[in-house]
Amino acid sequence: MQLTKHWAASLDDYVIDLAWSPDGSLLAAASSAGPVTLFGAPDGARRGELPGHDGGTNAIAWRPGTALLASGGQDGAVKLWDAGAAQHVASAPMGRSWVEHLAWRPGTADPILAAAAGRKLAFINPDASVRHAFQDAPKTITALAWHPLGGCAAVAYFGGVCLWDADNGMAQKEFLYDNGIHALVWSPDGRWLVSGNQDPSVHLWMPENAVELQMSGYEGKVRHLAFDSGSRWLATSGSQDACVWDCRGAGPEGREPVMLAHAAPVCGVAFQHAHGLLASASLDGALMLWSPERAQPLRATVRMPAPATCLAWSPDDKLLAVGSEKAIVYVLRCDP
Repeated sequence: MQLTKHWAASLDDYVIDLAWSPDGSLLAAASSAGPVTLFGAPDGARRGELPGHDGGTNAIAWRPGTALLASGGQDGAVKLWDAGAAQHVASAPMGRSWVEHLAWRPGTADPILAAAAGRKLAFINPDASVRHAFQDAPKTITALAWHPLGGCAAVAYFGGVCLWDADNGMAQKEFLYDNGIHALVWSPDGRWLVSGNQDPSVHLWMPENAVELQMSGYEGKVRHLAFDSGSRWLATSGSQDACVWDCRGAGPEGREPVMLAHAAPVCGVAFQHAHGLLASASLDGALMLWSPERAQPLRATVRMPAPATCLAWSPDDKLLAVGSEKAIVYVLRCDP
């Protein structure tokens, strides 16, 4: 397995978010200073520059199957952009709080953008009209994630997670958790909803039958989570190792995790969309590729001059985009 630099490009500030277009032809890179740059996937050529948000951009997300890009920022607005024309389309104001979380409903049949700013959650249509504005959450919303089938969005805050129905905007279920939550992820098969927590721990819910599991022993807050495409492997940060749990059957309780060693705390994990490779990054600038099911899981290592801030696999799993603290976007090619 080889991991080689395909191209690299500079932004005007550290890279706060990355997102590949659904067809893989464009990579959107958001700078913490505000602008969003569109790069062509083959060569890294700049295909457009979006002004983003005054004060800074926090999150970006592509509408499935289209060239419509959503962004949220410190100006308290959600903005929609036509990436092909590099033009602003519409905006949805969310109030004074920063818009920090965006996620499109999976699938293309009935698109909904979930957006969170402070304690406010809204479901937004592709024309920026608000489909549903929710009552304020008990505390600041810290993470959100759509169910893989798109039936509900999980929304986290200090004290728990609520599942909000996509069609009627009603609460389906609420899971109490007496601590801060930094990250949420669903397994692709929808069996598991997992939170990465401040306490520090990982908590797993099986919403269909009320099963709950708690995985503790982490060195620090768990801010990064990723499931593989088969819903077996759950990768987590929170220590100097990338910790990978086997979630088959009744789940990871009682099983020893696979520990993937780094020389510094892990700052990102990302599984490929359809294949089995896991990318993990650490604060010493190391980026490693792993196959968790192998006895010798390490496949490749790359050293970067600065820690990664975000990781994103291209839709075909051939390219890995890495944002860095030093305002550089690296795109690495993954070859057998």
